[in-house]
Amino acid sequence: MTTTPKRLMIIGLDCAAPEILFDDMKGELPVLNGLMERGVYGPLESCDPPITVPAWTCMMSSKDPGTLGFYGFRNRKDHSYDGLTFATAEKVKEDRVWDILSRAGKHVVVLGVPQTFPPSRVNGEMIGCFLSPSTESRYTFPEELRDEIKQVVGEYMVDVPNFRTDQKDRILRDINEMTRRRFQLARHLRDSRPWDFFMMVEMGPDRLHHGFWRYYDPKHPDYVPGTEYERAFRDYYRYLDSEIGSLIETLDDETALMVVSDHGAQSMYGGIQVNEWLIREGYLGLKDPAARGPVKPDMIDWSRTRVWGDGGYYSRIFLNVRGREPEGIVEPEAVEALRDELIAKLEALGDENGNPIGTRVFRPERLYHTVNGVPPDLICYFGNLTWRSIGSVGDGRIHVRENDTGPDDANHAKFGIYIFDGPGMPLSPPVGARLFDIAPTVLAALGQPVPGDMQGRSLV
Repeated sequence: MTTTPKRLMIIGLDCAAPEILFDDMKGELPVLNGLMERGVYGPLESCDPPITVPAWTCMMSSKDPGTLGFYGFRNRKDHSYDGLTFATAEKVKEDRVWDILSRAGKHVVVLGVPQTFPPSRVNGEMIGCFLSPSTESRYTFPEELRDEIKQVVGEYMVDVPNFRTDQKDRILRDINEMTRRRFQLARHLRDSRPWDFFMMVEMGPDRLHHGFWRYYDPKHPDYVPGTEYERAFRDYYRYLDSEIGSLIETLDDETALMVVSDHGAQSMYGGIQVNEWLIREGYLGLKDPAARGPVKPDMIDWSRTRVWGDGGYYSRIFLNVRGREPEGIVEPEAVEALRDELIAKLEALGDENGNPIGTRVFRPERLYHTVNGVPPDLICYFGNLTWRSIGSVGDGRIHVRENDTGPDDANHAKFGIYIFDGPGMPLSPPVGARLFDIAPTVLAALGQPVPGDMQGRSLV
């Protein structure tokens, strides 16, 4: 279609995977299936790393993590050992779509998009994301919107509390209730605001995947077939589909619609205790060799440490460089050879039996247009993200089957989804669509100029 829509809505589904929506459950999701039949759809390549923070900001700014200057939720704020900073909205220095549209006089509604706490001033409304500490915080703009939300949905849920737990029935209830309240609020804002651009992100799929993937995916090493949780997993997606239907049923034929996700999901086969491996290989020394638990800076003997690593969906590998870190011992001229050595060894690291797992290791400066902030020296995807990075030490194991931050069934995958329907949207599925293409596509569809420093391309 070449017509310009009067307005545009984005429904974000955090962690929604193409294998679920386009294949396995397609026939069980009549609303999404109808959008696919009328419009275009396909896989959406995420950023590196493909995690919620920074992915949604990469999508809405069309800038990569290096340009944005954060590489996950937790980042080093300087080259000290213990200086960490958290990537809240205050760390986002680049324009996102709603900033550009607000300046153009467009009324925007932004609901629950990750990295929108604390909320910023927009020409419209913004409700903060899962990083909001509570609904008692200033999680809305304007601030008085908080009271209106309470009248509409009661106690709004910014996230599922403590979703890495064995309390499966409780988190399942919380996921469904969070989704119900978010869509109830979305419908209220849809009907009560004169919006030109509306965007919401539902975190439910992500929380469901981390808590219940082993009950859904036969390829998961701990797959348990035929349980009530397998049914609950599919029931949630059917329920989510109905909520999407209730949100879009009043949209007219002058409204463009995008359904997108920031990344996909896949089974987590286990974890690699990266710091145990570094100790074994002679890169990392502890003050107390008997220390146990997640590695903290005060546990490390820096005079005997060349390399240390962080746990998480992926591993951030840091070098202890002389003149850069406070007690650095790696000579600056030795950095590149050490990185080459680490890449070769990490990519060769197999499973417990030595079988290849497909680990990939990247230099940040080769991944990104530019590198701001304090990047890791190496970014490591164990098993190409089928194995989680575990930061703990103390039991001598390299390979583990449990996560040190709580039960977790799934890791992220590089491809999320897009579904486009309505005026101004592509007539055929674009080849090689990337998360960075969404912001330019929104602006172009709404007749706005696309800034030259955006890294994606308009798909229309």
